[in-house]
Order: sequence, then structure tokens, then C-alpha cells
Amino acid sequence: MRVIDSHAHVIPPGLVSAMRSGSAPDGIRLETAAGRPWVVHRQGYRYPLLAAFHDVAARLAAMDAAGISLAVLSCSPTLFLYWTDAATAADAARLVNDGIAEMVAQAPDRFAGMASLPLQDPPAAAAELRRAVGELGLKGAHVGPHVEGVPLDDASLRPVLQAAVDLGVPLIVHPYFVGPSPSLGDFYLTNLQGNPWQTAVCASRLILSGTLDALPALDVMLVHGGGHLPYQIGRLDHGYQVRPEAQRPAATPGAYLRRFHYDTLLYRPDATRWLIGQVGADRVLYGTDMPFDMDGGPLLQQLGEGLADDVQTAIAYRNAERLFVLRKGN
Repeated sequence: MRVIDSHAHVIPPGLVSAMRSGSAPDGIRLETAAGRPWVVHRQGYRYPLLAAFHDVAARLAAMDAAGISLAVLSCSPTLFLYWTDAATAADAARLVNDGIAEMVAQAPDRFAGMASLPLQDPPAAAAELRRAVGELGLKGAHVGPHVEGVPLDDASLRPVLQAAVDLGVPLIVHPYFVGPSPSLGDFYLTNLQGNPWQTAVCASRLILSGTLDALPALDVMLVHGGGHLPYQIGRLDHGYQVRPEAQRPAATPGAYLRRFHYDTLLYRPDATRWLIGQVGADRVLYGTDMPFDMDGGPLLQQLGEGLADDVQTAIAYRNAERLFVLRKGN
């Protein structure tokens, strides 16, 4: 069976070369520890530079081991660089997007790509999305849930969302951090709870602000199974009934759950099956987070046994083919 990984990260080789030479944006550099290279951000975050991030042969080997036919590549969210000046971010986005397109060109039957955007400059971000889709053949964009505190539903970012609608491409919303988060510094909670919280807040705002009403053709995929949103949708529905601040959307928040797509990255088959029951099998896509250590594993490890064949094939590849407009041999 074909299996498409819709949540798969890379660091393009050109950016790795810049890290090695000391010319990478925002001072990102490589250090060696215990005989292996580590990516180091000036804000303090670091992680191993695994070969599968940037070496096509190594990535294909990892995909083969996990039974993955095709990966939809997006940059590591640590490379969003929304905290830098607009010119630096724009240059970095072009470097990343050109690099992802080059990786896709090396194995076009195994890879598709998503663009990174300099969201702190919305007109430039919209222009880069058009370039990435129209010239590079990328399938949409990979964006954060906010831009250093400016939420994705903010009016200033509407040109970017509108560009995605005009191009007919989806946005994958992925949380990001490169430095410490207040109250979440212990136990890796910045990722373990902070990431799903960021996703839930972003999606809630897209609903409650009326953004999804204003852009009925906008396609958004939420990673990490939608974060806390699906589990707490009843709370949003209740707030819609009793709080005037939450009554802007045209329908109850629960009515918008199917406006989103979701990945399977919940680490428990029972949780993923619950999500499928809430939003429908046609809204859920297999995703791994490869090659980070939060990788959720192969398809059956995430779904478990016993799903109907049509449900399993929808999640394995059919939904991704539809959302990203993929064909065999992409």
C-alpha cells in the first residue's frame, strides 16, 4: 500500500553548508559533541544534525525502513526565523525553498515540498508563496501558528492566507520555538505541552475570529492531531453559547472541526481512532515528524490493527493526494 508522510522535516543542504561556514542566518551554527554535529541556535536550543535531515540517500533509507512511499517535506520549524529582520527572513526563506525544491528534484517520485515564508513581512511572504508554488512546484506552505505573538488570524497576515486560497494550496500550521518558554522550561514541556497548546490556540482563533468564514476555501492542516483542539471543542461550543466575545463565527465552533485536516501524530492508536471518529477519516493524514526524536513511527504503529480498508487507505495516502494534489510519480 502507498504511504505518504505529510509531516516530515528537512534542513536543506545549502543551509547546512552555511551553518558549517558560519554564514547561516540568525547565527545558526554547527557544533560537534560526542563525535556528532549539533545545530545550535543563539537563543539556546540545540538538536543533533541527523543525516536524514539533509542527505537524500539517508532520508530515503529512513523512509524505506518505515514503509513510507513519499514524504511531503517541510523545513524544521526552528528555521521559520520570524524573530529576525524581514530582509534576513526573506533571504532565508528563498534559500530553504530552493533547497527543498532541489531535494524534490533528486527523488521526484519520493518527495514533494512545502514552502517556508517570511511572515513578518506579509506582502513578501505572499510573493514568496506564489514563487514557490508557481516556479518551484511546491505544494503549499508550512507556517507557524503566530509570528512572534501576532496570531495567524491577524488582519496583517490576511494577504498570505488569501494567496494560499488564490493558488489553491494548503497551509500546514506547525508550532515553533528556539528558546526557553516561560513556565514550560522543565521536562521538555515546551514541546510536549506547549506545541499542542500553540496549535489549539491558533485553530481556535481561526474559528472564533471569523477567518474561516471569510475564507471558505482556505485549507489548513493541523499537526500533532490538532493539539488540544478536538478534545476541548465542547468547551468552545459552550463558550459560543454563553459568552458574547466568542459569538463572531457563523456557527458553533464544533461545526468547523472538519474545516481542518489533522495528522496522526498522537502516539496512541486509541487517541488517533478517537480523532477519526470526531472529524472523519477523510480529514486525517499520516504524519511522523521524521527525523526528530518525536517521530511517531510507521503507519500501523500509529493506527493499530483492524481499521476498515477504506479508512486505512484514506489516511495512508488518499487524503494527502487530494490535499496536496499529488499523483504517483510526483
